[in-house]
Amino acid sequence: MLTFFIASPLEQFEIVTILPITFFGLNFSLTNSSLFLLFSLLVILIFLSLSFYKTTIIPTTWQLIKENIYELTSSMVQDNLGKKGEYYFPFIFTLHLLLLTCNLIGMIPYSFTVTSHIIFTFGLSLSIFIGINIIGVQTHRFKFFALFLPRGVPLVIVPLLITIEFVSYIIKVFTLSIRLFANMTSGHTLLKIIAGFAWTMLSAGGLLAFFHIIPLGLLIALIGLELGIAALQAYVFTLLTCIYLNDVLDMH
Repeated sequence: MLTFFIASPLEQFEIVTILPITFFGLNFSLTNSSLFLLFSLLVILIFLSLSFYKTTIIPTTWQLIKENIYELTSSMVQDNLGKKGEYYFPFIFTLHLLLLTCNLIGMIPYSFTVTSHIIFTFGLSLSIFIGINIIGVQTHRFKFFALFLPRGVPLVIVPLLITIEFVSYIIKVFTLSIRLFANMTSGHTLLKIIAGFAWTMLSAGGLLAFFHIIPLGLLIALIGLELGIAALQAYVFTLLTCIYLNDVLDMH
């Protein structure tokens, strides 16, 4: 029997196996996380299909939304990467659109927020980090490693400085992934707690049932705030990707 009320605020982040699949001892099972990731990709394809359907000079609603997201991403790339960013724009636009869609779908009641799991955000951050470093090595060859050793540094502090620069460089992977994961998890947990509190007051009856409108009003305000955070975190993740890419291209 299906239950429509979640007992714990953290239970909404539980990964559930929907279709168990094992191949040569490896687990390729379809989970609610992978299902909603595929659903997000499907939503993106439908959204882009609608935005390109019968395009006119006066844009339709779907076309207008797509153009606004496109212009926002384009200005982000132009401001941080310049003309050299045109080569990487398709990837950056896809990344921005994917994260935005996953975050917004996670706001739908009884859905699943893919970006609320550190394994997804860390895997995405690590993949981007590895790709960026490959681009840096291909662009600058061995000069790329000068990123960890600024010019004019006394020989005595070279080992210490290289260690500090290397650690601060590696830590970008963790800060990029934790920022998105923490904001999504904490926001959804808070919404669940407030919603549960309002439902408890309503179920109690009497005077408490009347005053449940207070946490309910707070919940509505927090939903609006969380929608803004969902869009903002997708933007920040994409922006930092552009900044890190620019650092390896220009050797900042």
